[in-house]
Amino acid sequence: MGDGAGNLGLHHHPHHRSVSSSNPSLLCGPLSLRLSLSSRSRGLAAARDLSQGELILTVPKSALMTSQSLLKDEKLSVAVKRHTSLSSTQILTVCLLAEMSKGKSSWWHPYLMQLPRSYDTLANFSQFEKQALQVDDAIWVTERAILKAELEWKKAIPLMEELKLKPQLQNFRAWLWASSTVSSRTMHIPWDDAGCLCPVGDFYNYAAPGEEPCGWEDLKGSRNESSLQDSSFWNKDATNNSEAEQDDVLSQRLTDGGYKEDLAAYCFYARKNYKKGEQVLLSYGTYMNLELLEHYGFLLDENPNDKAFIPLEPEVYASSSWPKDSLYIHQNGKPSFALLSALRLWATPASQRRSVGHLVYSGTQLSAENEIFVMEWIAKSCHVVLENLPTSVEEDSLLLCALDNMQDPDVPMEVGNALRSCGVEFSAFLEAHDLKIGDGNVGLLLSEKARRSMERWKLAVQWRLRHKRILVDCISRCTEIISSLSPTFLGHRGYQS
Repeated sequence: MGDGAGNLGLHHHPHHRSVSSSNPSLLCGPLSLRLSLSSRSRGLAAARDLSQGELILTVPKSALMTSQSLLKDEKLSVAVKRHTSLSSTQILTVCLLAEMSKGKSSWWHPYLMQLPRSYDTLANFSQFEKQALQVDDAIWVTERAILKAELEWKKAIPLMEELKLKPQLQNFRAWLWASSTVSSRTMHIPWDDAGCLCPVGDFYNYAAPGEEPCGWEDLKGSRNESSLQDSSFWNKDATNNSEAEQDDVLSQRLTDGGYKEDLAAYCFYARKNYKKGEQVLLSYGTYMNLELLEHYGFLLDENPNDKAFIPLEPEVYASSSWPKDSLYIHQNGKPSFALLSALRLWATPASQRRSVGHLVYSGTQLSAENEIFVMEWIAKSCHVVLENLPTSVEEDSLLLCALDNMQDPDVPMEVGNALRSCGVEFSAFLEAHDLKIGDGNVGLLLSEKARRSMERWKLAVQWRLRHKRILVDCISRCTEIISSLSPTFLGHRGYQS
């Protein structure tokens, strides 16, 4: 990869001294490529100490794989111009497949060969893996992603046929690979909505931004933790603090990277100070775990931007002006400012809502009775959601441990142990892959396809477990607030966490 990077014209920025030979690296300069054979993952590590804001990598425009650069192929360009209904993303996907068809004759061949052979984005989920998500909203998002991929593939088939791509590059499996590459690895460029594929720059792993993009939600959320306090305390300097936090976040985002017109290159900066050997990360933006899974094929165990949504009464939406996507529970179990405001207003008699609206929208708790009602309602709603899911937090935790033990590719899976650990779900996994087992604790070596499916199954379990923990934490928070306002209410409804 070192030679490939050099041929593409990539520049790393040494700082006073070169990389020590005692720190083996596939790249030169301040970054080294680190591979994890156990998890088949890779990333970039600091080959020396790095300072926040330091320029550490530039990738020239000529090295970026874009529709513009690939359409220099005259045959491809002429064909694409005849298919004006295709989106920029579809065009880049077809261009990527066309470039793959060139094999070693492609100028991009060294880069293409280091791309992943498969992806775990939601569009790649099978029926079994989709159902393993358990939550209706997540299953719907997965179905939407799969349907979108199928529709885009079918619309692009005439162009691929005109280009006479090999049959194996025209099928849906190949399209899923190419479209997942575009979805999970492209970076923003100002001249093409589809983005660009950026050699070496796409080795960066993800760092989640701060808990809230503007800091305002967290500021207001702090007010909700207090019990019937004077709102004038919280209003003081709130606007100034919010603006300062917005500036801080904007500054932070600008240190990640972006295309620089004056340099005609994609430039990457250290988003913070790094010590030698630390992994250097890049923020792709603010995503919930389900969005990370949909677009990138991974999730975070501790994602400050994750959210959980609970079913709300239609009147809750009708009684306030908050948008639906603002009515959620934070990853730490804290109801959002908008959700609390909407429920406080909904819990107020309709004839009084107009007179207390300004208090609700400023974050003021109306009364102990109103607050207890809201907390009870949220806790009960979370409890109902958890009760209606097929497995509990404890069962999912045990299942994850079992999946970890089953994923060693060199060790036959003990079917009897797996059945005892995973029960019905493991039986469904075997059935989905037409695997037959006899009696006893038989050792079973899984195919590569089945192991890939098991990895996606594990991702689904990780997602649903994190989702459930948000709801459990929310119940605990609500119970604590009820207890602080009126100890006699504790346990009154039977929804303890």
